[in-house]
Order: sequence, then structure tokens, then C-alpha cells
Amino acid sequence: MKPEFENIPLIKTETRFEIEFNGNIAFIDYREMGSQIVLNHTEVDLLISGTGAAAAVVEKTLNYVEEHKKKALPFCPYVLSFIKKNPEWKRVVDERFHGYEQL
Repeated sequence: MKPEFENIPLIKTETRFEIEFNGNIAFIDYREMGSQIVLNHTEVDLLISGTGAAAAVVEKTLNYVEEHKKKALPFCPYVLSFIKKNPEWKRVVDERFHGYEQL
């Protein structure tokens, strides 16, 4: 994660994990199902696109999943791609997730 995002808090709402950067939002839509958190969609405001905000919100969300002893179901293509590029995060993916072996 880029240093400018390290001290930005992750905000958890009923349906989103989000961060605010320079007055703009990056978020992941999610759904919690018992011990699993389904990560459905990542989006970044256009004004902060390309800054690393999407990667930051994903990493902060995966940290949240791990800290709360949950397992992620990364249905969002961006989150899935992030985990493939950073295989150390496979540890938070539910082993029953279709495609787990390809991570």
C-alpha cells in the first residue's frame, strides 16, 4: 500500500468498506454471511482513479477480514486480481471458494 493511504481509516457501513482520500471515496460492496464476507464490487471515484486507492481499500478490507477471524469470498474481479498479485492474502480466502486453487 502506498504510504499516503496507510493512516486513512477503513470505514465499515452496512453494505460497504470504504476509505476517503482527498475528499473522494473508494469502496468495496460486501455482504456478511456468518464467518464469511462476500466481496462483490470495488469502485473508486474518478478523481482518485490511478492513485492506488483501490488497492488500499482492498488491503484494508482484507486486514479487517483477517482481524475479525472471517474468511473472504472474492467475487469482485479486482479483489481477485489483487489477491493473485499478492498471494500472501490467499490466507484470508475461504478454501471452499470456487477458484481457490488458482490463487
